[in-house]
Amino acid sequence: MVVKTDKKAEKDTTDIAETIQKLVDKGHEALAKMDDFDQKRIDHIVHEMAMAALDQHMELAKLAVEETGRGVVEDKAIKNIFASENIWHKIKDDKTVGIIREDDVEEITEVAEPLGVIAGITPVTNPTSTVVFKAEIAVKTRNPIIFAFHPQAQKSCVAAGKVVRDAAIAAGAPEGMIQWIETPSIEATNLLINNDGIASTLATGGPGMVKAAYSTGKPALGVGPGNGPVYVEKSANIKRAVNDITLSKTFDNGMVCASENSAVIDADIYDDVMAEFKRLGSVVIKKADQKKLADAMFNPVTHGVKGPIAGKSAFEIAKLAGIKVPEDTKVLLAEIDGVGPDYPLSAEKLSPVLSVYKAATREAALKTCEELLDFGGLGHTAGLQSEDQDLMNEFGIRMKASRVLINTPSAVGGIGNIYNNMIPSLTLGTGSWGKNAVSHNVSSFDLINVKTIAKRRNNMQWIKIPSKVYFEKNSVRYLTDMEGVEKVFVVASPSMVKNGYVDIVRDRLRKRPNATSIQIEVFDQVEPDPSTDTVDRGVRLMNEFKPDTIIAIGGGSPLDAAKNMWMFYEHPDADFFGAKQKYLDIRKRTYTFEKPNKAKFVAIPTTSGTGSEVTPFAVITDSKTHVKYPLADYALTPDVAIVDPQFIMTVPKRTIAYSGLDVFCHAIESYVSSLASDYTKPWSLQALKLVYNNLTASYNGDAHAKEEMHNASTLAGMAFANAFLGVNHSVAHKLGGEFGLAHGLCIAITLPHTIRYNAQMPTKLAMWPKYEYYRADEDYAEAARYLGLKGDTTEELVEALVQAFIDLAHSVGVELSLKANGVDKKHFDATVDKLAELAYEDQCTTANPKEPLISELKEILEEDYDGKGVETKTRGAY
Repeated sequence: MVVKTDKKAEKDTTDIAETIQKLVDKGHEALAKMDDFDQKRIDHIVHEMAMAALDQHMELAKLAVEETGRGVVEDKAIKNIFASENIWHKIKDDKTVGIIREDDVEEITEVAEPLGVIAGITPVTNPTSTVVFKAEIAVKTRNPIIFAFHPQAQKSCVAAGKVVRDAAIAAGAPEGMIQWIETPSIEATNLLINNDGIASTLATGGPGMVKAAYSTGKPALGVGPGNGPVYVEKSANIKRAVNDITLSKTFDNGMVCASENSAVIDADIYDDVMAEFKRLGSVVIKKADQKKLADAMFNPVTHGVKGPIAGKSAFEIAKLAGIKVPEDTKVLLAEIDGVGPDYPLSAEKLSPVLSVYKAATREAALKTCEELLDFGGLGHTAGLQSEDQDLMNEFGIRMKASRVLINTPSAVGGIGNIYNNMIPSLTLGTGSWGKNAVSHNVSSFDLINVKTIAKRRNNMQWIKIPSKVYFEKNSVRYLTDMEGVEKVFVVASPSMVKNGYVDIVRDRLRKRPNATSIQIEVFDQVEPDPSTDTVDRGVRLMNEFKPDTIIAIGGGSPLDAAKNMWMFYEHPDADFFGAKQKYLDIRKRTYTFEKPNKAKFVAIPTTSGTGSEVTPFAVITDSKTHVKYPLADYALTPDVAIVDPQFIMTVPKRTIAYSGLDVFCHAIESYVSSLASDYTKPWSLQALKLVYNNLTASYNGDAHAKEEMHNASTLAGMAFANAFLGVNHSVAHKLGGEFGLAHGLCIAITLPHTIRYNAQMPTKLAMWPKYEYYRADEDYAEAARYLGLKGDTTEELVEALVQAFIDLAHSVGVELSLKANGVDKKHFDATVDKLAELAYEDQCTTANPKEPLISELKEILEEDYDGKGVETKTRGAY
């Protein structure tokens, strides 16, 4: 069988497509010409358009009613004035051309560009005013617009189009700025909105056309149906409420989609409200006539209002339904008690017909309003007539409506600017509820592309250390004069008690003026590498004792444990899971601690290593996983640091060695950190030099050298508190937790490999605005020069630094390999992959001068095991 094609239909489609293409091409010519128009020129054109439309507002209103047979001339005249006057007033000062915003502080510049040629679909209900509105916001944003008018309003829309087009051309706009399809059809509209040259569609019309606009695969701005309820609550001003609703339902015979479709009235005032409706000229339809009214108004299949109904008067609709009412009837009132397909009068009506519900309770009223919105009105508009301020917020929160209008006639309130300060518009977005892209009143700002020029800026950097740092021998005497000390909770390790250091603190506190009343509680159960279980025990005691002052005395472990206790005492709702999370910028952490306000925190270090007395860091071991986590928050920074060398004179040699090498690492890592600054680098270099010159002597018992090491530790702490550290600490944290090795030993084993790694050209570059280029090798070389090391090239100086550290470690009896320190090879091999990944996730990794790969961290770990390139000489050589 031969299938015959309809050649005439094909030719018609081809002709229509060619016509559309010519319009689009002409639009693009206009778009190109508008490219060099400035804001002043554009505003002049739009102002002339508004003036012309304002001048013709009455003629256009009469044409619209005459052609469509819908609405009220006087009300359409007001709509036309609104579309010209109110819209112009709103958009006249909007910046829509070129640079529209400059922020010199944030160094952000925004530039407006047109979307391109746009399609404008207009409805039969608001024809001329919509044409004026869309033309104004399109030209204001330099977008040529091609209209597809509703066929039943083609003549009046063409007249409106000519008014604004001619005014625009006379004011200097290109001829193709405002165009329209001369012969309207669904086919022509579909070809227009799907044309490749159309950038976006501005659609106002029936659900089918709006859906078609959104299905083009291009940006579209449309509206959805409105089945908005109004809740008349018992505190309402009844006369005003009924006046508002009547005004709204009769304005242009109820064709504004924002108008009230149902009134839900509290039973307490129901009779009074209905009496007022009747007084103003509305008529209650008898129950027996409701079916006739519904049959006349609604399509039984789609449940939508029939075409001839929209915009008819109450009298005309009643006549169509065979119901007798006075000719001057304002609104037809239908008292019903259900919502949905079985209650057709509960749907959107687009006419002066109002369904009415009596609500026994507030909750029943709110529920009915929600049901009405769900039946064809989601996302559009809901109204409330009430004097109850709390209810206004409750209603607004509960209703799934983009516009919640309080004590306002919804029809004219929804379009904005007359009864409220909403954006004036004739295209009302309904958000995702109504399958729309926007939930606000559409205006000129919706029709521009905004380009952002973002200039490179350096993040505002900072220096944060304790407000008071006391140093020199016997500086612990500050405790005698410190203000506001009544209940003191001392955190220490057993050795601090054994060595008499806790007694020294007690002695100073007992010399206070309030010595007889001061209370002191001591927690001396902090173990090396303190755990979360230890912290929990301390917090429980703090909660019972309720201290106003916390004094932590000891090495890094008591100080870190005390910091954690402090925070969880201050903030019982804080959790370790959030506190341990990684961050890129400490000031923008996803999880933060609030500032402490119950107790002041005093840190007294008794080893020269961690610098915890001046940092916002605290290393803690998860009791469940045995993984070490460096917690970081400026709320962890002590209020007072007392750096008193009397507490370090009896420190064991092994501790001196490990903690001293840790200080060296703090100094060098903070110096090469991507966050290092002119403020932190001097601290780093001075600390580095003090360690290099004094660690061996301190290890061998020199008292002055010990004091210098104590100062070096705090200086390095001040540096890395603000510049942070790097992958050496990331790796060391995980090694210590897995193999039970001292932190300083893990630091020392890893540092030679980390320096060599960081001094090589990175696979991935570090990300921090202030760190403008990779320079870790140069920074290491500069540090080597500061120490007086020799080398003719950057590479030689880097290696000199590595060798200097190796020699320093050996001088204090430290062997620089995991193997030499008892780590089992099978255990290491079984965990190295996990350790590399955990090291990458460690907080210290983010400030490293180059972004590491997990595979690269694994290589460092493997070098750590054998001491590759570090312990290759015989021990006798040292």
